[in-house]
Amino acid sequence: MAEAQTGKPQGRWRTFHEKFVVEERYMSATARRNLYRTAVGLMIAGVVLFVVILTAVLQRDGISAADEPARLWLLTLRGEPTTTIMIILAIVFGPIGLPIIVLIVTVVWGLVAKHAWRPMLLAGAMLTGVILAQVVGHIVERHRPPLDLMLFGADSTFSFPSGHVLGACDFLLVTTYLVFSRRKNPKSAVVAFIVAGIGMFFAAISRLYLGYHWLTDALGAFSISLVILGGVIALDTWRTARIPGEQVTGTLSTADTGQD
Repeated sequence: MAEAQTGKPQGRWRTFHEKFVVEERYMSATARRNLYRTAVGLMIAGVVLFVVILTAVLQRDGISAADEPARLWLLTLRGEPTTTIMIILAIVFGPIGLPIIVLIVTVVWGLVAKHAWRPMLLAGAMLTGVILAQVVGHIVERHRPPLDLMLFGADSTFSFPSGHVLGACDFLLVTTYLVFSRRKNPKSAVVAFIVAGIGMFFAAISRLYLGYHWLTDALGAFSISLVILGGVIALDTWRTARIPGEQVTGTLSTADTGQD
């Protein structure tokens, strides 16, 4: 009866509702509009960059002309200490290391946080990246650099886009956004995205250095990650961003649930 009178979930359903359904944050209409604009801008930039790179890869001109010079330059940098570091990076951002990291982060974050919306969004973004990498790779069917120059075992799967780089970019960019979008200090977000950018750079360099990808493979992966990040921002804003006084049917307000 109480639920029918208040319109709010009670008991176990209320707990489930608060944990997995509700997460709201209040902001001005201008701030929310800017988030949507950022999301659309990222998706447009990612699509345009991807089309430019894909066209160059298919036609073997344009920016793809830098693939071979970049590969040859990295060959001159090979040495024992550097190779060890690059292999470690490849393992961390690889098909075994990164899924373990993502699983640990999402599970722990989901258990500790009051709401599970953001870890679920991170997991969804990572899964989307994996699917897109496989689909695009099998459509383009680009060959990797010479097998005999690969430093961590031969890999004859398709090269474009780099799954390692896409996974690293998705994880670093999306996690940074989901964490720092709730912070009041914009400077901390700027620093965090700079750190994420450094991480993405080294993830990409490790794959090129070890001889598994072309430069445009990494750039193609980065462009896809921009689209995914834009989609995450748009979805997160739609689901959580509220203007003070705005009524949303079927959800609990932060006054009822509190914030993380």
